Amino acid sequence: MSSRPLTLFGLVGSRELTETVAARLEVTPALHEERHFEDGEHKARPLQDVRGHDVFVLHSLHGDDRETANDKLCRLLFFCGALRDAGAARVTAVVPYLCYARKDRRTKPNDPITTRYVAALFEAMQVDGVIAVEVHNLAAFENAFRCPVLHIDTMPLFAAHFAPLLRDEKIVAVSPDAGGAKRAEQFRLALEGLTNHSVGSAYMEKYRSSGVVSGELLAGDVRGKVAIIVDDLISTGNTLVRAAKACREGGALRVFTAAAHGLFIGGAAELFSTAEISGITIANTVPPFRLPANVGAQRAMIVDVSGAIAQAVMACHDAF
Repeated sequence: MSSRPLTLFGLVGSRELTETVAARLEVTPALHEERHFEDGEHKARPLQDVRGHDVFVLHSLHGDDRETANDKLCRLLFFCGALRDAGAARVTAVVPYLCYARKDRRTKPNDPITTRYVAALFEAMQVDGVIAVEVHNLAAFENAFRCPVLHIDTMPLFAAHFAPLLRDEKIVAVSPDAGGAKRAEQFRLALEGLTNHSVGSAYMEKYRSSGVVSGELLAGDVRGKVAIIVDDLISTGNTLVRAAKACREGGALRVFTAAAHGLFIGGAAELFSTAEISGITIANTVPPFRLPANVGAQRAMIVDVSGAIAQAVMACHDAF
């Protein structure tokens, strides 16, 4: 176990999750100041001594009604730099939602690999490690960063959520595209371990070009079963709607969806109005601020990731 004091900061916009993680760690969130200036610039600084401390900074990098993902990324980077200047022994960024994680490879000539550029920015601020929750592509995430990274897999959390609800049902884990097949397989295995029942697997074909999604084929047997579609995030919800309709057409009795990050662009109106979907489950990496309160309460279930984040923080703290 590390002899250095553990200090946890949570920047504005991620305060609620920070307080929950802090309670699990049995620490008090550290004090800091954040200021905005007239021209859109900002600053953040610690208000307590961090010299020689093992410091963790929690900030979820999603755009919201106050700040863009770029604003939040810049604020996190500058604050990590300020902590290094203030003498912190180690600085670890805890990023429940990592922006730009979806742009991890070139799909067209001269495309940027933005995930790698974001990693370079963290390295420039001398960040010692990064903890992230359910990134889009784990291999790309691990290869982009040269500092140590720790990935929190939410599939066991979702399996624990669904296991008692569907214990006597025949279940199939569905990936909405071939790229998410490994994630769906992790969920399937975790659910089998908790229920002691066989869980099937299926996936949808999906092609994306210039923002247009196509592909209608569902591979796998869903007839007479409860289908659970798992993904890393929900953006507009169109991908899940396509998969849900295909599952119902394939004979699924009910369809549920589960995704770590609920971005809900445009309120994901079609997703919440689609009769084919019986329930939507997300983690609390991103507050569901884009959803009307009545919609969220009626159809969205939220799984708490604070315990998993606290365990990851302690694992990093104990390792050094």
